[in-house]
Order: sequence, then C-alpha cells, then structure tokens
Amino acid sequence: MTSLISSGAMAAGVLSPGPAGNRDLACAARVLRTEAEALAALADSLDGAFLRALDILHGIAGRVVVSGMGKSGHVARKIAATMASTGTPALFVHPGEASHGDLGMIAKIDAVVALSNSGETHELADIIAYTRRFGIPLIAMTRNGASSLAEQSDVALVLPPVPEACPLGLAPTTSTTMMLALGDALAVTLLERRGFSAADFREFHPGGQLGRALLKVTDIMHKGADLPLCRLDSPLSDVIFEMTAKRLGCVGVTDEDGALAGIITDGDLRRHLTPELLAERADSIMSPRPKTIRPKALIVEALREMNDKQITTLFVVEADRPLGIVHIHDCLRAGAA
Repeated sequence: MTSLISSGAMAAGVLSPGPAGNRDLACAARVLRTEAEALAALADSLDGAFLRALDILHGIAGRVVVSGMGKSGHVARKIAATMASTGTPALFVHPGEASHGDLGMIAKIDAVVALSNSGETHELADIIAYTRRFGIPLIAMTRNGASSLAEQSDVALVLPPVPEACPLGLAPTTSTTMMLALGDALAVTLLERRGFSAADFREFHPGGQLGRALLKVTDIMHKGADLPLCRLDSPLSDVIFEMTAKRLGCVGVTDEDGALAGIITDGDLRRHLTPELLAERADSIMSPRPKTIRPKALIVEALREMNDKQITTLFVVEADRPLGIVHIHDCLRAGAA
C-alpha cells in the first residue's frame, strides 16, 4: 500500500495539507498579515494625541476607568487588567451597568478611556454625559474621528482606516487588535514613565512565576521567636534544647553586642559528642564566620548559595545582626527551584 504521508512529514509528525488545508493556511496567513500591517500603520500614526492621552493618565490622582461594549468591551477589560498590573490603578466599568448605578464607580479624580469602533455606541452615552457633567477627562479610542465619541472626548485616539481581516468586513478583527495593542502601548509607556520595576511587578503578581522568582529571603525567613539563637557563653544543654525546639538543624551564636559570631549545627554536636559535652559552652564548638545573606537577596540567590556551599541554612544578617534564617526547604516550597 502506498503511503499518503511523505517521509519528511512523517519525520516531523505533521500531515501534508491537502487542497482544503492549503486554503485554510492561506486564509490564516492573510488574517495575520492584515493585522500585522494594521499594527504597523497604527505605530506610524501615533502623534500628539497619544502624548496628550498619556499626560492625562499619568497626571490623575484616581484610577483609569476603561469601558466598551461587545468586542470592544472585552478588549477594554484586558486593557484595564494590564494597566492595573503594571502600576496604573484601573478598572473596567460595563456601559450598560453604568446606566443602572455603576456610574458611581467613576470618581471626579478618575479618567475614562472609552472604546468604540464606530464611535456611536449608544450604550456609552451615559458615561460620556457623566464625564462632561463632572469634568472627568475622557479619552476616546475609535476608528471614526468624526463620531460623537471623538467629538465629545478630551483626546481622541483615532485608529487608522485599515480593513477588517474578516472578508465580510463585519466581524471586529483588525480593529480590536489595534485597540488591544494601543492599550498595551499606553500601559507600557506609563510603566516606563513611572519607573515601574520588576520588584513592583512582583507585588501585583505574588502567585505568578515571576512573583515567586522575585521573592526575597525576608519574605520566607524564620524570625522572631522562631529564630534559633544562643549566646557565646550558653551551656550546650541550652543549645541542644534550642536546636530541638526550633527544628532547623542549627543554632546561631551571638556575642555580647548581639552580632552573629558563629553557628552550631547538629553535625557539630555529633562530632563533639563526649560525656563532658553538656558542660561545654557554645563558643567551644561553634564554627566562626557562618555563611550569611543580605535581607534584600532573592530566594533564588539563597538557593544557589546553599547549593554551592553544600549547606542547608543561611542566616539573614544586616549590620552583623541576625534578622532571620532561611532553610533550603523554604526556598523549594516557595518555588525557587
């Protein structure tokens, strides 16, 4: 039997497309090229209106309220979410719900970004009127610069007149892609204006991969009553009790000024195990100059240090004083690996 699959396609694990498949691929490629060309046209069209909109959003004391209906509404939700996660307080208000009480979510210190492809979305009428009544800045995002929305707005961000990727010219495709990208451009430019950092980003994304990667040792360290410490002159009977109670496999030894002078591990106790051990002092068996880490270090740095030194704990120290202790298991549980 003759195989219908070419050897190259078989090796790649992909079936060779037939005539129908080729048409589908051509359609998909046409959509992507159309939208890519639209984005290029959008980038070339940026002008002073974008800068004025940016100034408004950067200067308000309140939040950016983003609104839109239908597909524009879905895009508006994403724009609000992107802004909120990158240092620009923002929320989405549904235009229909706004007419039934949610206008109260828009404060006089806020600014509104309204999305409408045609600029004549009647559900936005109450939001537009509300912003005009109370002097709330209104930024329009539309393809129709002569529309009611554009004319009533303080700044109109007008999309370039490029065709929709839909062959019928009806389904919002290219237009919503441009709106989404323009919202990203506003959010990221605002981020750079504010000097928003990766550490700031972590504060808004504590559950994400980046949030875990940017955790500091102070976020996971044992501190206060959970910190295993003893003094230089502490009898080893007290040291053993402290090590057993704190269950971290070691005890930090501090001098008369409270500075970290050494460390005693359970291995140290085993190596010095004699009948007279309990009568000894902590400083008689401690290891001086223990490995430490600074408070602002990331947990990934602590994990690397412990792996390199083949140890399981690091004291977190500032000005020679122990603030806490981090165990390798804490780093692993926090997702540092």
